[in-house]
Amino acid sequence: MAYREFDGTQMSRRSLLRGGAMLGAGAAFAGLPGAGLLAQTAAPRSSWPAVAAMVDKYVDERKVANMVATLGWGQRDPLVIAKGTLAIGQAAPAGLDSLYRIYSMTKPITGMAAMMLIDEGKLGLDQPLAEILPAFADMQVQRTYDGSATDLVPAERPITIRQLLTHTAGLGYNIVQKGPIAQLYVERGLVPGQVSRIPIPGLGRAEAVRGLDNFADRLAQVPLVLQPGSKWSYSVGLDLMGRVIEVASGMSFDAFLKQRLFEPAGMTSTWFRVPESEIGRFTTNYGIVNSVPVPIDPARASIYLDEPSFPFGGAGLVSSPRDYDRFQRMLLGYGMLDGKRVMGELAVRVGTSNLLPETATTEGTWIEGQGFGAGGRVTEGSFGWGGAAGTVAFVNYDANLRAAMFTQYMPSEAYPIHAGFPAAVAKDLAAKQSA
Repeated sequence: MAYREFDGTQMSRRSLLRGGAMLGAGAAFAGLPGAGLLAQTAAPRSSWPAVAAMVDKYVDERKVANMVATLGWGQRDPLVIAKGTLAIGQAAPAGLDSLYRIYSMTKPITGMAAMMLIDEGKLGLDQPLAEILPAFADMQVQRTYDGSATDLVPAERPITIRQLLTHTAGLGYNIVQKGPIAQLYVERGLVPGQVSRIPIPGLGRAEAVRGLDNFADRLAQVPLVLQPGSKWSYSVGLDLMGRVIEVASGMSFDAFLKQRLFEPAGMTSTWFRVPESEIGRFTTNYGIVNSVPVPIDPARASIYLDEPSFPFGGAGLVSSPRDYDRFQRMLLGYGMLDGKRVMGELAVRVGTSNLLPETATTEGTWIEGQGFGAGGRVTEGSFGWGGAAGTVAFVNYDANLRAAMFTQYMPSEAYPIHAGFPAAVAKDLAAKQSA
């Protein structure tokens, strides 16, 4: 399942479910001590003029159907800047409770679920994966990255839980790899993501294997693309983590998320499958073709109304801006939300810190020179990630701020929102600091 061509327009395969270049402006938050103590008394648009201007520009120019930004200090309720409608030509406005395909913003949620089990001693950060899933005990590795799928060498070290969380396990991704290994992922149903029911020319419709257990078993039979612990490479690691969570917790992955994270955090609008009763607040997803948004996943015919092959821990969730802000608020509160502890403080502190193995390089990757935690990028006090359909979110501990932007379009690099939104937030913070 990948974009190759869409109505004659080349669309990047690797952008499909990836987090993109978000948090590139993380360094801009440095030098803003005490920003979180600034008064939050003005209306959202006057408080955040650069963010408001960004929302206005994209919606007014009909680049997107809608945009919803949430910005919150500490544990205060979020300020919301919203514009547009659920779909172009519709009357229903988008807002805090609209539903968005968050794609890879699922990864930090899965990462924090794993951190809960690590905090409880049911997993170890540097525990070999094979102790949980024995099929991964004797992995083989491509001699040449993205080369032959049969010219292999033994893994030099075991895959660990840390490596799964940080995309350093050597696993591949059908949206990233090329050549024989990419085809092998597709043939074996190792395609943990979905885009549309519509048979769009050029949009692969490869089916994922049914069941997280089967996904894990088949993945163990496919060669690694890199030696474990050697390099950051975007991967299916967080999808495999869903199976690890099942085995370690004794619960299905989706049930674990619901009972241990979503319900305690009051996240009542986050699902792998959108209920029929909630279609009225579901947004439409668009493909950008020659700068024009074309609907590829209309809400009322969305693939997200179907039961997925398994709960995709790397890219499968639909959520609302309100719900994701609650998740961010919990992170900013080091596990506390509304006076209730959802996660252990140490679990959040460790999960939002740089967990990259000392042996792993980031040279030439999307996160070169930066860190990576439990499913999200780490830069100068910030933790977060973005989604393939234009969503982006981060918490900044130095500024005591949480921020997120929601819209729906693909591929993510059609517009510079992943980098543009953090930059707009930083610009507004700098203006507040100098005022």
